[in-house]
Amino acid sequence: MTTTTAAPRRRRVPRTGRTGTYASGVLAWGYAALLLIPFYYFIISSFKDNEQIFTDPLGLPTSLSLDNFAEAISSADLDRAVINSILVTGCALVLTLLLAVPASFALARATGRAGRVIERVFALGFLIPTFAALFPTFLLAAATGLFHTRTFIIFLLPATAMPLAVVILTQFMRAVPRELEEAASMDGASPSMVLRHVYLPICIPGVATVVLLNFLSFWNEYLYSLIIIGPDPAQRTIQVALPTLKLTTGTDYGVLMAGTLFTLLPVYLVYTLLQRQMQRALLAGAVKG
Repeated sequence: MTTTTAAPRRRRVPRTGRTGTYASGVLAWGYAALLLIPFYYFIISSFKDNEQIFTDPLGLPTSLSLDNFAEAISSADLDRAVINSILVTGCALVLTLLLAVPASFALARATGRAGRVIERVFALGFLIPTFAALFPTFLLAAATGLFHTRTFIIFLLPATAMPLAVVILTQFMRAVPRELEEAASMDGASPSMVLRHVYLPICIPGVATVVLLNFLSFWNEYLYSLIIIGPDPAQRTIQVALPTLKLTTGTDYGVLMAGTLFTLLPVYLVYTLLQRQMQRALLAGAVKG
């Protein structure tokens, strides 16, 4: 006698649920199109001259010549400006992590009222508008003798990034089980070893999020770099050098688009390297919420 097993019945999705799925899909694809069309226009315009841009804005370029990129790099010294931006951004990121990681570790392990007060003091940094600190920063740069230098910007940028970095990393480190720290301490690990071998490996998604968000902020910083560093071609960053492509006699929009696209390549590379860790951090936050 043979027995037959009934196939599992597929669970029917309610009609309201399917409607919501279709609607969310349409909205997602529509939003993606809104983002892709300007990006497409931006890329194809970097291979055109002004006449082609205005007569056929969305048409493909007649050639893929790199003359606009070469003109942008040579006329505005974009290659040197990119090196300056990499130097400023890289040093500022290292300083930010060197300051924010130990501070977050101490705040995450603190159990008294003082720790909560200090954490709120860091959070108050979000309330300070950028323009409010401009004049005191100018005076500080002049008093320290670092005016018109990249060094002052390297020390300034981590100060602006500390509130966000400390708040994010503290929340990640609070999620580390205390049992792991206690086990490491029983094996003779010092607090610095606990931080390096227990907390940091678990908090890699949080560190990657801090690095990515601050990289975008530091790379695109314009106001303080323009005022503190100035227009010196030997020290100016990419965001200060890029507007010099606009001439008084007129603007070659193809060259301007090519120069802007050239400056976005490092941003794309960094985002590609860190996006998976940042997605893990966002998913972890959603699960906790």
